[in-house]
Amino acid sequence: MSTLKLHLADATVTTRTGARLAAHLHGGMLLTLRGELGSGKTTLVRGLLRARGVSGPVKSPTYALVEHYPVSSLYFYHFDFYRFTDPDEWESAGMSEYFRRDAVCIVEWPERVEERLPVPDLALSLSYASDGGRDLVAEACTVEGERCLTALAASTTA
Repeated sequence: MSTLKLHLADATVTTRTGARLAAHLHGGMLLTLRGELGSGKTTLVRGLLRARGVSGPVKSPTYALVEHYPVSSLYFYHFDFYRFTDPDEWESAGMSEYFRRDAVCIVEWPERVEERLPVPDLALSLSYASDGGRDLVAEACTVEGERCLTALAASTTA
């Protein structure tokens, strides 16, 4: 599978990149987001959800573990497993129930529950860049992820 590397100069570009990705997501997909605290994971998700029509607050689910955003007949679940200290917390919290064909699941801190997660369609990593922006590495892990990555690459060069 392929990889796309993008430089995101600021929060506006990060939000716009999430919006570009939004159009290519459908039920049953999983996106993972890695990156240090404050690296722009939730900003990217906010752009994605705004593009899909969510107008209310989009916040990090660090304390709630999951935020739910219904969009038409599709559900978006935004997870944050930062506070998980043991992968077995996945089972006791009932997390597997969210991963369905009518849902797009977006997981921050996937490394905390990696052995419990299905293979992601897209694995996204954000890191701090020397100019104050962020660098995004997006890796397609499935055929569906490859389609998203190809569309995202085309939309960023257009």
